[in-house]
This record gives sequence, structure tokens and C-alpha cells, in this order.
Amino acid sequence: MPVFGNRGIAPGRGMNLRWIIAAVIAVGAIIGFYSKTSVNPVTGEKQRVALSPDQEKALGLEAAPQMARQMGGAVDPRRDRDAALVAEVGAKIVRLSDAGRSNYADNFNFQLLDDTQTVNAFALPGGQIFITRALFDRLETEGQLAGVLGHEAGHVVGRHSAEQMAKGQLGQMLVTAVAVGASGEERGQFAMVAAQMANQMTQLHYGRDDEVQADTLGLKYMAQAGYHPRGMLGVMKVLADASKGSRQPEFLASHPHPESRLETIDKYLNDNKAQLDQANLSDGQPLR
Repeated sequence: MPVFGNRGIAPGRGMNLRWIIAAVIAVGAIIGFYSKTSVNPVTGEKQRVALSPDQEKALGLEAAPQMARQMGGAVDPRRDRDAALVAEVGAKIVRLSDAGRSNYADNFNFQLLDDTQTVNAFALPGGQIFITRALFDRLETEGQLAGVLGHEAGHVVGRHSAEQMAKGQLGQMLVTAVAVGASGEERGQFAMVAAQMANQMTQLHYGRDDEVQADTLGLKYMAQAGYHPRGMLGVMKVLADASKGSRQPEFLASHPHPESRLETIDKYLNDNKAQLDQANLSDGQPLR
């Protein structure tokens, strides 16, 4: 009788082994996630991030040209007045606000993209910030432009991309753990899909929280730069008008609807009314 036979693994034992491996993957992912804790020097918030500030800068610089090409290309501020204004207002916000005291002060860059169809503005990790012509052309004042750029600077300073990457890595590892544990089971495929959906829903929830923080920081930054935060009320009207006919349920949106964001703006205006009234703030020059 051979000492080592090809007996295989009993079904129950194989299932238990898969779930043990799955548990090891999940625990390792959770430990790795919580080991990435750091304190944001501007917000004072404890965060779990996947990248260092230098890595964020490098990643943003690497991705910026490709992102610009996908949205009409970056407009040269030396040849276009609107692009020059975007760069000028962005630089003013960094120079005069707390954004300029962040780890990204030397890396902020504000660009106009020649996309006339997509109403959008966004920030890459590390300080590369973009606004499309489609959004810029709908704005009425320099103050509204400052509100948009200040909001995106808030995303950078809040390190939201690095946070989302860390959460995404954790979520993907947990999905992998579920897939390993459920593999070989009749409902394994269903379990993996359910885990993926739960991970996506978690990311959407945290994304909305990030938007609220970016709004709050952006309102503060535009006020520090000399622009009255009421300009963001006009931005919300622009976004609300642009979303007509294409509105989706807020729970499934990565951004809160403009109507919801108005609550954050109104709260900031009310909480800081006395200070804002005393400051010499303006709406800036008309853009048209």
C-alpha cells in the first residue's frame, strides 16, 4: 500500500481551508489599511491614505497630460485670456489661503481644458486642478471661479484621492477574500458580485462626505483670498441647470446634488456672517 495516495481533499475540509485563507487575506488587508494612518497637518484629521504627499504629486503630474487630452487638451494661458485668468485666480487662492500652507503649495497648477460639452472641474492627487470651458463659460464672476477652484483645492488638501485609493485597496482585498472563500460553492459567483457591490456603495458614501469637506474648505479659501463665499450659490445654480434632464438618484451619485450642497453653503454663510460682513470681500470682476 503506498504511503502517499491521491486521496484528494474532503469537501468539508476544502471549504474550511478556503475560508481560513480568506480570513487571512481579510485580516491582512484590514491591518494594512489601519497601519496607513496619518494626521492631516491642515485639517487635523486622522486619515488612512495609500500615498505619501510626494507620491501624490508624482501620480498627479504623471496623469495630468492624459486627462487633459481626454477633455479637449489644456488651453495655453499665454495665448488665451480665460486660461490666464484660471491660472491667476488659482494662484491667488494658494498664495492667500491655508491651501498655501499645505504640503502641496509648491505643486498646485490650475488649467482650463478646451472641452465645451462637459460641465466639470476636478483635481488630481497632489494639486493638478482643471476646469472645462463648458463650466467656465457658464460662470458669471471671478468669485464664482474662485469658488470652483477653491473647492478642488479642498479635495487636494483633504487628501481625498489618497484616502479613496486606500479604501479601494481595502475593498478590493476584501472582495478577493470573499471570492477565495466562496470559490467552489454553488453561490460563490453571487457572493463575489454582492461583495463588489457593497464595496462600490461604500466608496460612493465616502465620496459624498469628501464633497462636503471640500465645499467647506473651498468656502474658507475663497474668503481668505478676498472673494465672498456667496459666489458659490451662483455656482450651485449653474450646476443645477446643467443637471436638468440627466438627474440620477442621489444615493447612487458620487457628488451630492447642488440642492444638497446648498445646505453646506448656507450653514457656512450663517455661521460666519459677522466675520464675513466685517471683511472687505467682493464677487470679483465679471467674466463677460
